[in-house]
Amino acid sequence: MCSLFGILDYKGVLSTREKNRILSMLSRECEVRGTDATGIAYNYNGSLRVYKRPLPAHKLKLRVPNGVNVVMGHTRMTTQGHARFNQNNHPWASSTFALAHNGVLWNDHQLRRDEKLPKTSIETDSYVAVQLLEKENTLNFQSLKTMAEKVQGSFVFTILDRKDNLYFVRGDNPLAIFCYDGFYLYASTAEILRRAEWRLGLRHEGTIDTSEGDILMIDKRGNCSYGGFVPQHTFRHWWRGCLWDEPVVTANDDLFDAAKSFGVTEDEVQTLLDYGCDPLEIEDLLYDIPLLRQMVAEIQYY
Repeated sequence: MCSLFGILDYKGVLSTREKNRILSMLSRECEVRGTDATGIAYNYNGSLRVYKRPLPAHKLKLRVPNGVNVVMGHTRMTTQGHARFNQNNHPWASSTFALAHNGVLWNDHQLRRDEKLPKTSIETDSYVAVQLLEKENTLNFQSLKTMAEKVQGSFVFTILDRKDNLYFVRGDNPLAIFCYDGFYLYASTAEILRRAEWRLGLRHEGTIDTSEGDILMIDKRGNCSYGGFVPQHTFRHWWRGCLWDEPVVTANDDLFDAAKSFGVTEDEVQTLLDYGCDPLEIEDLLYDIPLLRQMVAEIQYY
């Protein structure tokens, strides 16, 4: 689907050159989950800056200036809002924070009506999270909880504020955070991080684990604080096992069988799996067959 990635150099142990090398390698590994657009957000000289382009990571030179210690990134596989219009790409910046999202939200249109959110030319479903947080007029655990309990879909959100606090709002999508001596790296999957650290010659010393319903904040000194929210489980999730103790889909064979009941072939599912999509993300796509088939066609084309 998409991938989140980033660096938190809380002890300032990495040179600017090292950070830029890590960003380049990490973002390229994230291409397995999206090549339509790439973007990063960071604080510099008292302002929150976003650099994004409708290009795969390997075609960009991601660079941050001296003194930047926290970088939030995103590689995109388009689900809503064409990537060629850069306004549709992640991250987005408000006056006080930047936000990136991995997943799919399916009640964004309803939320814009019900919450009377301002009209926008941005077409991406994820942007409703920015608008909900702006409506709260503050960024903290409570406002993030309020936002996370209103949206429906699959998600992990990352939010960077102007003080270099980085928040992770963990829905049912994957997230991995690796610990090193003086810095953290994160991405949407542990596999991405392992491939990147192998290429970079790094070896992590531990992990920071999160679960669905967690809100994690890591400040600029590397300290972790936790909040939480109650995830919304709608009818779209029932066959995932939310009404039982064990998930219904426990292996790819079960995913293939479930997809068949929606008229989706095993080859289509396998194409998405080979591209790097998480099985839970594919489950969500089964409720939007035209979107699923559009994604399969784009993967096969490229």
